[in-house]
Amino acid sequence: MTTDGERLPTAMSEPAKGDRVAKVIARAGICSRRDAERLIAEGRVRLDGAVLTSPAVTVTPESEITVDGKALPTPEPARLWRYHKPKGTVTSARDPQGRPTVFDSLPENLPRVVSIGRLDITSEGLLLLTNDGGLKRKLELPATGWTRRYRVRVHGKVDSAALAKLSGGVRVEGIEYGPIQAALERQTGANAWVKIALKEGKNREVRRVMEHLGLVVNRLIRVAYGPFQLGGLSPGKVEEVPGKVVREQLGEAQSAERKVGTARAKPRPKKPGKSRQPGSPAGGPTRKRDANRRRPA
Repeated sequence: MTTDGERLPTAMSEPAKGDRVAKVIARAGICSRRDAERLIAEGRVRLDGAVLTSPAVTVTPESEITVDGKALPTPEPARLWRYHKPKGTVTSARDPQGRPTVFDSLPENLPRVVSIGRLDITSEGLLLLTNDGGLKRKLELPATGWTRRYRVRVHGKVDSAALAKLSGGVRVEGIEYGPIQAALERQTGANAWVKIALKEGKNREVRRVMEHLGLVVNRLIRVAYGPFQLGGLSPGKVEEVPGKVVREQLGEAQSAERKVGTARAKPRPKKPGKSRQPGSPAGGPTRKRDANRRRPA
């Protein structure tokens, strides 16, 4: 946990006219925005004393919102964590196939979090987590210009000249990929390690581009997302990024949707019922901690 006591601005500004009610409920840590819409459809949300019937309603800080008769808690400051995603886990909150998710083993004292970007089930390495949807969207935007860096083990003989050509972009099966910086790290027999840096992060981009070059990826590790590094973080471990570091990387002059800070996480309450994911109102839907709809890299 951070202890510098600073609360810092994120890059997303809150609209002057307010926000959609489902967004406000999600920001308060009750559940995901999608689940908030479900609560509204079930008639469990009241706005200024009246049952809310539509999620397409804009509210202001002066609005009185209750869920199952309880007022919304004050949202925590926005926070950011580094997580070492192990191979064999998915980054969605619920998996229809019953596979383990990255959220199954997070520490109990973390608030509801969402992932920034995604990694597919066979990939591993750095995954950023945040409790704030505005910060998530900012760090995923192509306009942010942050580079994703990978170490990739491939099967096959690497052609360094072919890797160098990727800097001008490449078209694979009708899909245009932007500039990719790729360099051979070492070739050992039939396998090789390649260093790759890119900014777009389209669905399975690294694997598809390597296959285009006649190489089969048998291990993919993300080692950096923008200025944030995997470093020596062990698989399955999570570590909060100090608020001071977040401020330095995002810039102090940015206006805030929520302030990036260092408030300590409150222990997540145990939710009755079958779900292992706490945080929804009693009897409500299972919390969806990752609302990220981007496809895996």
